[in-house]
Amino acid sequence: MRVLILGSGTSTGVPVIGCDCGVCRSVDPKNKRTRSSILVTFPSGENVLIDTSTDLRAQSLANNVRSIDAVLYTHAHADHLHGIDDLRSFNLIKKGEIPCYGNARTMERIKTLFNYIFSDDRNDGWKPELSANIVEAPFTLFGLSVTPVGVFHGSGVTLGYRIKDLAYLTDCNRIPPQSIELLKGVKLLIIGALRHKPHPSHLSISEAIEASRLIGAERTVFTHLSHNVDYAIDSSSLPPGVEFAYDGMVIEV
Repeated sequence: MRVLILGSGTSTGVPVIGCDCGVCRSVDPKNKRTRSSILVTFPSGENVLIDTSTDLRAQSLANNVRSIDAVLYTHAHADHLHGIDDLRSFNLIKKGEIPCYGNARTMERIKTLFNYIFSDDRNDGWKPELSANIVEAPFTLFGLSVTPVGVFHGSGVTLGYRIKDLAYLTDCNRIPPQSIELLKGVKLLIIGALRHKPHPSHLSISEAIEASRLIGAERTVFTHLSHNVDYAIDSSSLPPGVEFAYDGMVIEV
């Protein structure tokens, strides 16, 4: 599988509007972060998007993304969802609807916030053609088993996903023991690590390092990074096998 990091930033993106900190003013392209999302190309050639970030259009153009065959949603927060309307362009390319997957709460939220997508009102104009599919257990997508993995994000629950040797967890501050078991043995773990300082709904860098240790991933990539993380400076403090993501990063699994 091929994994493309479309976006590696937290909900504000980096640089943050109105901020003059060193990272926001940095000329290092690896400190320029759009909202978190990845594109997974399956061995059979299909492109599976995880989350429709607010920056989906810009990410697709920057990375020459020409097709999306399915979308996996982690949760329904704006930075992971509000690029949904840009799926219209991929409907034209695909010449058909795009299946979307997530837990019941996420699918309900999508249908509420973007009800025009699922209505029959002809006055709505050009809109995405999507099907909403609730996932509560492992399912097969394009010949591969996809395992949803429940994690805690503050007081709520979000989904991570395991696809063969890849695991992707963005917004979480705690991974329950049963989910750790589902993740053991992965070769590549992409996990949110917001900053060094603790946060009530996101793993800190040290907490994400410990989560990686418990899971036993061969390679760990930290995403959902804030402007408190300087790619070049902070990379030197990471243990072997752990690194920061950056927009446009490509990883073969």
